[in-house]
Amino acid sequence: MSGTPVKILTVGSAAGSIREMFSKVKAIDAKHGKFDLVLCTGDFFGPPKVDEEYGENDEVMQLLDGSLEAPVECYIMQGQHPLPPPVIEKFAKTGGALNKNVFLLHKSGVMSTAHGLRIACLGGTYEANMYSAAQTLHGFVSPYFTSQTVEKLISNTMTQSIPSSKSKDTSYNSLASIKANTSTSHLIDVLLTNTFPQGITALSNAPLPSPDFTSQLEAEPVAELVSRIKPRYHFAVGVSSGKQGQSPLFWEREPFVWENENGRFTRFISLGAFGGEAAPSTGKKQRWFYAFSITPAAPNESAPPRPVNATGNPLSGGVHRGLKRPMEEDEGENYRWGNVKQGPKKAKAGGSQGKPPDGYKCKICESGDHFITDCPDRAKPKEGYICKICNEPGHFVRDCPTKHQVGDTGGRKPREGYVCRACGSELHFIQDCPTAQSHGPRGGKPPREIAPDECWFCLSNPKLAKHLIVSIGSECYVTLPKGQIIPTHTKSSFPSGKIPTVPGGGHVLIVPITHYPTYASIPPDLSGPIIQETKSYKSALFSFYAKHAAHPVSFEVGRLSAKGGHAHVQVVPVPQTITADTIANAFTSEGTRLGVEFEIEETEREGVTGDRGYFRVELPDGRKLVHWLRDGVPFSIQFGRQVLVGLLGIPERFDWKECSQSDDEDREDAEAFTAAFSPFDPTL
Repeated sequence: MSGTPVKILTVGSAAGSIREMFSKVKAIDAKHGKFDLVLCTGDFFGPPKVDEEYGENDEVMQLLDGSLEAPVECYIMQGQHPLPPPVIEKFAKTGGALNKNVFLLHKSGVMSTAHGLRIACLGGTYEANMYSAAQTLHGFVSPYFTSQTVEKLISNTMTQSIPSSKSKDTSYNSLASIKANTSTSHLIDVLLTNTFPQGITALSNAPLPSPDFTSQLEAEPVAELVSRIKPRYHFAVGVSSGKQGQSPLFWEREPFVWENENGRFTRFISLGAFGGEAAPSTGKKQRWFYAFSITPAAPNESAPPRPVNATGNPLSGGVHRGLKRPMEEDEGENYRWGNVKQGPKKAKAGGSQGKPPDGYKCKICESGDHFITDCPDRAKPKEGYICKICNEPGHFVRDCPTKHQVGDTGGRKPREGYVCRACGSELHFIQDCPTAQSHGPRGGKPPREIAPDECWFCLSNPKLAKHLIVSIGSECYVTLPKGQIIPTHTKSSFPSGKIPTVPGGGHVLIVPITHYPTYASIPPDLSGPIIQETKSYKSALFSFYAKHAAHPVSFEVGRLSAKGGHAHVQVVPVPQTITADTIANAFTSEGTRLGVEFEIEETEREGVTGDRGYFRVELPDGRKLVHWLRDGVPFSIQFGRQVLVGLLGIPERFDWKECSQSDDEDREDAEAFTAAFSPFDPTL
């Protein structure tokens, strides 16, 4: 390792005791610091209030208004609960800064500190049914993470942006400026999660704090994530959807080594909650903080020394989760540096992989025929547990008898309340719908259109955000999107030089007034006026952006699906200092990494003819790139946004939901754009 070591204090769930937690952190910092930063794992705010407002005397509001300050810069995450609405609102406005010293990490965020450390966060907890659900709440309002959350986090580890200054004046007073300092490496220094990786206790002799410590705490997706990003430190709080209300317990695993990674190894630590319950095996209060020193890695450096107590990798395939010793009395103080060597390990008990050694007894049922992880009684939930699929007690979600119920077309039966958008049935998912399959892109008929009151872009929808519309023509209208790429009210928090200065941000959508799924699906006898007005708007935007030293990049996802959709083209201003060739290289390079192949499109038509799905990019110099969507091959509709936020050095603007603003701020942007665009508006 090279460079200056960074001193970090990591703490467990505060569960709403914010002032008291800060007081303890201040005392620890005075005695053992000074710490460069504090990482707060788990539930910082505790359960959100349901029937009462957050008053001015509430610690949450005092934190947000700055009257309750942290003694050291703190980075917090989402735990097992949705975040309080005032916190979400503040996050949307600032990009993460809750007050001068407290920053909220994205649910699937990656940030680089001014020291060069890369810290990743996976907020929320794991619930199998929610993880793979096609339609579920996202962001901080949901207590769960989904497959999309994990995919986004992995994608964020590869997002490239300009490194921040290494000068002595470098600071990290805003989360946005910190996260702009990312690299293209997928490796992470510190990972924060609420859930354990599946199999983490395998190959370990470290004593467990309770016999059923890992029951319901592990998840395979977290194991896959850890295997991808290989953190040097992984902190978790050990909570699950099945054990809400149980206090997290402390456990530190021996380091484990990654093969073929230049001797890289991971330290895994589960932290107890601040002021939490005592461990069942010892009756002692749980360790709730962990201090360590870590040095940013340098390119091409020699392998670090292997810890004397390192084990094999428990996340490698085929590893059996073996016997663990019960927790012994720990007379040491509640403080340890992460690189302190541990004592020698006990020899691991012998025995075959599937059969416990002689003398072993399962702590749950006292049987000697199986390990505790294979105990049949382990599958029985505690009293009060309710299955989230069938809302019945007596079994976990994984064992729910209705989990694999068959719908009327042979696929999995949906939950109560689900409605297939292709035919209106409640007995099958849309992917199992005969109507959707027969009327799909290859079936000769256009996909079923969703109703106007469901479509985000139909002017007849009473829920349409009309305050964002900035121009209406005879065939199309132009609107600012919710959560546009370009920051406006938080622009000062982002790196200068790459953020366009177009009034109101400048990111717009050109939307045909008549509902068509894609531009390519518009009948030829009706498409002429729509195409022409779209081109007129593009030309006007080109001239408008040029006045502000920017030029446009436009893209369209032409996806034909049974869900229906509404054709639109997104147009984003990019500084003229970023050339068309640079933009083209950004799309093709990211495409190569993700298996998205582009070809040059020669046609002048807006969209492309035929019944094939496509993703289309138009560069500032008029060149067009097209990627043909293939049946059965997933394609992210956020691909265009993903490329542009990386190009502009603002990867934290990837998720539009996390960039949304208040209606008043949206109106401000729309009014600023309309006033500046009016001299160029082709409809005026």
